[in-house]
Amino acid sequence: MANIYYVQPLAGPISHALGLPPAAAGLIVTMTQAGYGLGLLLIVPLGDLIENRALIRTMVLLAAAALALAGIAGQALPFLACALAVGLGSVAVQILVPYASHLAPEAERGRVVGKVMGGLMFGIMLARPAASLIADLVSWRAVFLISSGLMLGVAAVLSRLLPLRKPDQGLSYGALMASMAQLMARTPTLGRRALYQASMFGAFSVFWTATPLLLTGPRYGLSQTGVALFALFGAAGAISAPLTGRWADKGLTRVGSALAMAAASAAFLLSRLAPDHSFAGIALLAISGVVLDFAVTANLVFGQRAIYVLGAHTRARMNGLYMATFFVGGAVASALAGWSYAQGGWAWTSLLGAALPLMALAYFASEPKA
Repeated sequence: MANIYYVQPLAGPISHALGLPPAAAGLIVTMTQAGYGLGLLLIVPLGDLIENRALIRTMVLLAAAALALAGIAGQALPFLACALAVGLGSVAVQILVPYASHLAPEAERGRVVGKVMGGLMFGIMLARPAASLIADLVSWRAVFLISSGLMLGVAAVLSRLLPLRKPDQGLSYGALMASMAQLMARTPTLGRRALYQASMFGAFSVFWTATPLLLTGPRYGLSQTGVALFALFGAAGAISAPLTGRWADKGLTRVGSALAMAAASAAFLLSRLAPDHSFAGIALLAISGVVLDFAVTANLVFGQRAIYVLGAHTRARMNGLYMATFFVGGAVASALAGWSYAQGGWAWTSLLGAALPLMALAYFASEPKA
């Protein structure tokens, strides 16, 4: 999962090395995210159609090849093409999640999914500090080459240890794609859970888009290494995934979801108390980040546990729809975060971040209890 987030702190050095103008530096991040979004909609549903181990291995090897080529690219256009392929190959993780759910007994499904999602969230949170530190010590190219080697190792381990799983569908690829719209329309739980998490992941994106601007600005004056250490501390919130899975197995999804949404909003309000130009202010922001990450990860696992019980034969498609929906929410919120910070600083941005989980909570209150 880290593969699609390495580029975020490296967009400046990469664009400078490849001759991209500053105004186009955002394409480096956009292409990776676009590849991931396409993979969620076009590749992940294949988990309901073809043998899972082979599909996962193929996507991991695609990511490994794309990362290696990105690490040696000397021009902007080849690098952007590789970034697109990195995002596409990285959807292997979203094939693994419903695959793990298939392997788990019903009574332990939440715990098992929680473990996998914990790894996913640690990948998201650790990617930025890891990329920043490696780039400072060696170069930005080393980040991609090291990750390519790691993906080759992952492919070898998964090929050896994963059991075969061949879905019994009998659908064509076209019929599989057509069925996704029907799934969203006919499965209210999927639609609701996707929108809840879109708001929560939007809040997550607002926080982690704007806090580097806040921390490196005149208010705190941190270096990039300081921001990397801040993000490393924030990764502690990902420990909620295994815990949440156990709570979901005990039937606490509804109350847990409400608490997660309320906690995410409270984290932004807490961040507004951070004093300027002080270690206490940075510490309070870090605590806000941990609380937010804990809540967002918890709601993610609660949502997946809720949709995976709806039908074994549609889990990959539902997971693709679920992830694609909240991924769009995160992308839109990231753009709004940049605008709000430019217009009103952290005051505006924290209000935006607090409002998104409250919107989800208001919609959640209308959900039938049965």
